[in-house]
Amino acid sequence: MGQSGGMLQGKVQKWPALPRAFISFLCFFFLPSNKVLDAYIMALETELYELLGIAPDASEAEIKKAYRRKAMEHHPDKNINDPEAAVKFQEIGAAYEILSDSQTRHIYDTHGMEGLSGKGSSATGLDEIFEQFFGGGAGPSFAFNFGHGPKRRKGEDTIVPYDVTLEDLYNGKSVRLNMEKEVPCSTCKGSGAKGAAKPKTCFNCSGKGWTFVQTQIAPNQLGTSRAPCRECKGTGELLKDKDRCKKCKGSKTVKDKVRQEIFVEKGMTDRQRIVLAGAGDQEEPDVPAGDVIIQLKAKPHEAFERSGNDLLTRVKITLSEALTGFSRILVTHLDGRGVRVSSPRNKIIKPDETIILRGEGMPIHKHPDEKGDLYVVLALEMPSDSWLDAVDKQALASLLPPKKQDIEPLPNQVDDAAFEEVDLAEFGEGNEDDWLDDDDDDEYSSAPPKMLIH
Repeated sequence: MGQSGGMLQGKVQKWPALPRAFISFLCFFFLPSNKVLDAYIMALETELYELLGIAPDASEAEIKKAYRRKAMEHHPDKNINDPEAAVKFQEIGAAYEILSDSQTRHIYDTHGMEGLSGKGSSATGLDEIFEQFFGGGAGPSFAFNFGHGPKRRKGEDTIVPYDVTLEDLYNGKSVRLNMEKEVPCSTCKGSGAKGAAKPKTCFNCSGKGWTFVQTQIAPNQLGTSRAPCRECKGTGELLKDKDRCKKCKGSKTVKDKVRQEIFVEKGMTDRQRIVLAGAGDQEEPDVPAGDVIIQLKAKPHEAFERSGNDLLTRVKITLSEALTGFSRILVTHLDGRGVRVSSPRNKIIKPDETIILRGEGMPIHKHPDEKGDLYVVLALEMPSDSWLDAVDKQALASLLPPKKQDIEPLPNQVDDAAFEEVDLAEFGEGNEDDWLDDDDDDEYSSAPPKMLIH
């Protein structure tokens, strides 16, 4: 780096509190080239490179080599008597995760930690970046203080499945549920210890509740992931049996029975969630309780099928109605009311013809006065055979369209076949077995014949 770049770098290190955007503005006017500007910006934050003991312009191979060397040097198993080794090992793993990816490394080089954290001018260091890369299943309920373990923002959410009928989703419903939740033990105030006893920080995870484990993600390549501490079972603390609270037995929490009221609103859908904020478990006294999430599970309906805001049902009509029309209550709806439908005059209804009843579908959620549509399949119900015994067939035939004429076959090639009813599901059954039997008898082979050469 040139002399002017080196001088400016020294000034930056002397005044670290200056806003990054303001310093970059000064660089634009006072630095002689873009290369110097890039070098300056990259040098503004070098903490991750320093953790690995490499320069900001190190190659990918150098980063990987430095990570392996540093990880081996600070591995907790090799530094049993050094409580800071575990913290250092975790920091090295986080630094490698960021610098080994070209995209995140570029963001770090050009924008520093604030670019990775996505919080504008509020650069909080490695803690929020650590959450992004190693949060795993913790999700948004954890805030990470890099090197000092996870700190909960709220308790874990509880998902409760709840069965509802289509009538419930159409009409809405209010219901009270008996539930249990975890609350801090009132006897030990959530410490898990009795009297003046105090839990000790877990030696294995340094109180974080988790440790890093290495897993092979590719040949000759190891990956780092976070797992609950095997010594403290994720609590971050160790407590002797004799020092445990008698009420909670050292678990810090007890179960509390509560009664929650939920409202299933009109138009809600299958798998939709109802969130009861703060109604969930509270595992620590100074941490807000989690949420209870009621997940609706719609039962199948015997008469209606739902798709979005529309409904589908199937209604039987008689042969007389198909030919001469009808005007009657065709559907009993999900709220118990009848829906009358009149067919158009001079309209012959075909088998399985579908009609639509506008505005008779499901209420639209949050807009219950608006509804989807109801589709009705008109299934033709033919009369029974005994019905013909009571009618004049000739008179009936005279009222109906004429019968079909014979098709024209080849000359003198007509066979008579018996009329026999059968279930269509039997179509094709038994053919494969018959073919296999024939194959066994005839020793048929699909292979081409062998050529005999004399």
